[in-house]
Amino acid sequence: MTDTELRVSKIEDGTVIDHISGGQALNVLAILGIDGGSGEEVSVGMNVPSDRLGRKDVVKVEGRELNQDEVDVLSLIAPAATINIVRGFDVVEKHRVSRPNEVTGVLSCPNANCISTDGEPVDSHFEVLDDGVRCTYCDTIVRESITAHVSVT
Repeated sequence: MTDTELRVSKIEDGTVIDHISGGQALNVLAILGIDGGSGEEVSVGMNVPSDRLGRKDVVKVEGRELNQDEVDVLSLIAPAATINIVRGFDVVEKHRVSRPNEVTGVLSCPNANCISTDGEPVDSHFEVLDDGVRCTYCDTIVRESITAHVSVT
C-alpha cells in the first residue's frame, strides 16, 4: 500500500471524525450511541499514523450528520478532533471541535442524590474543566470515564 491509497473507502453522505486521540474511537462510538445493533454503516481506523498526533483514530459514519450536543461531548474526549460533513462524496463543511464552557442535558450526574438524576424535571448541567466536568447542582466532579455518563441519544 502506498501513502496515497485509502485504507477505507470514501463515504457518500455523512460525517468523518478525524484526529481522534489514538484508542478513543470506541468511546466516540459509545457517545454516538453506535453499536452492533444500531444498523448504521460505520468505518473505524484505529492507531493509524498521523503527522499531528503521532497516532490517531478515524470514525466514518454513513448517512448521519452530528448535532451540536454530540460534538460538544466528543470534544471532552477528543479535543483535537475535526468534523467533516460529507455530501455527494465531497467535504462540504470542516471544522475542529472546540470545548464548550458548559454542557446541558448530555451527561448524567453520578451522584444519586443530585437534583438532575432520572425522574426529576431538571436537565443536567456541567461546567467543563481542564481535566473533567463539574455538576453545577451538586459540585460532583467527573474526571474519568466521561463516556459512562453520556445521555445523548
